[in-house]
Amino acid sequence: MDKIRIAIAGIGNCASSLIQGIEYYRGKTAEESIGLMHWEIGGYRPYDIEVVAAFDIDKRKVGKDVSEAVFALPNCTAVFCKDLPRTGVKVKMGRILDGFSRHMNEYEPKRTFILSDEDESTRENIVSTLRETGAEVLLNYLPVGSEEGSKFYAECALEAGTGFVNNMPVFIASDPEWAKRFKEKGLPVIGDDIKAQIGATITHRALADLFTKRGVTLDRTYQLNTGGNTDFLNMLNRSRLVSKKTSKTEAVQSILGRRMEADNIHIGPSDYVPWQNDNKVCFIRMEGRIFGDVPMNLELRLSVEDSPNSAGVAIDALRCCKLALDRGKGGALYSPSAFFMKHPPKQFSDDIAFRMTEEFISGHDIEGEIEYDIENSSGRNLQ
Repeated sequence: MDKIRIAIAGIGNCASSLIQGIEYYRGKTAEESIGLMHWEIGGYRPYDIEVVAAFDIDKRKVGKDVSEAVFALPNCTAVFCKDLPRTGVKVKMGRILDGFSRHMNEYEPKRTFILSDEDESTRENIVSTLRETGAEVLLNYLPVGSEEGSKFYAECALEAGTGFVNNMPVFIASDPEWAKRFKEKGLPVIGDDIKAQIGATITHRALADLFTKRGVTLDRTYQLNTGGNTDFLNMLNRSRLVSKKTSKTEAVQSILGRRMEADNIHIGPSDYVPWQNDNKVCFIRMEGRIFGDVPMNLELRLSVEDSPNSAGVAIDALRCCKLALDRGKGGALYSPSAFFMKHPPKQFSDDIAFRMTEEFISGHDIEGEIEYDIENSSGRNLQ
């Protein structure tokens, strides 16, 4: 198979885990593929992904080979594949816009961004780079709250003719106007806001689904998350959390048999704890009533390295986006988005989203069926 040529906007912890993973699985067999949801997707294996362009705004990364930049501060994720071969791809200065929260200047340098003094790239610069490198998919890894930045890179993808995987809680794939623009260009888009392999949101959704299927009335719930990476430091600026809280809350609300009142559901990042580094700790509490209106409650604590947790999903999302390109399928990809993302164009339960994604991978035109069902409110009952 050909390589999947990708560009990455934001060489942070998540990008580091993804790039380490591409090399980590090289030379391994399907039987040795611990930690993957799929060894092969449409003939593409994890190491068939090749980074051909990268953008960042931190002077500790800009100008370095990608293989070095992924280990530069303020990155602090687990190193599970230290000896990365040089890629020959240097990180280029991106566009700042709202990709940097000024409050981060108040913290020690190793924890914050140090803005590069190189000239910012224009849209023309980035589009030209994407075209010249033959990038097929642009992966968005900008910080939470980068509304302008995410839309900027989505525009670049449209102009350059690349697919777009939006891992951030800025509504691109789930916005009908953006989805329409990608469809008109014949370019696939997967989004928005990546679900981790075993993270806070997917776990909370699974528990909410369990409550619903077992007839338990859920009265109140919260999900509190702490971490020590720059993502959590960035999110101390609560003004950057509007879309993030919407995305995470809707991911859980959509699973419930009945929507909860806003005062009874609280989901979102809670605090920055520097010594946690890239380890994310999640606390979930669910209060409900079982048979006979008798009260019960459940509490769960989850601790997981945040960025590998994300990369394990991104590596599949990229391959599904490439499959859509190979098949000439443009627009929002409903199945992969529902399975891989918190805020997809249409929510499905995770078991249904999983089955639809398997059908998509196998070549069944499940996307056409979903689109028909949405537009006509008829046809196959996918729920």
